[in-house]
Amino acid sequence: MKQTVKLEALPEIPRKRYFAIGEVSELCGVKAHVLRYWEQEFPQLRPAKRRGNRRYYQQDDVQMVRRIRSLLYEQGYTIGAARLRLKEQIELQAHPPVVVPAVAAKNDSRQSELRDIRTELEALLQRWPV
Repeated sequence: MKQTVKLEALPEIPRKRYFAIGEVSELCGVKAHVLRYWEQEFPQLRPAKRRGNRRYYQQDDVQMVRRIRSLLYEQGYTIGAARLRLKEQIELQAHPPVVVPAVAAKNDSRQSELRDIRTELEALLQRWPV
């Protein structure tokens, strides 16, 4: 079982369209060189790049950095395991499992009906053998 370590509280993410790497570093409690490394390791983290290869992170990117940070630093995942966990979470968000409890109830009643029909047919066969 993963050991959970509570790190310092992170500041609220301001309502801005773009963040520089230094701002993201402060908002997420991670150094800039670590962010650049995570960009290589996590395909989900792709900030926009402009002139001179300057990175501009958006709100979603900052939230993704925080999720990665939580998986690695708080929950104790390795980078490979965190990559897989993020992939699973994203796939679940894109294709949530469909749970239809009414179908199970319908199946039970149908099975009951089929048993009744079978019993009636067996009774008829006993009356009039083929």
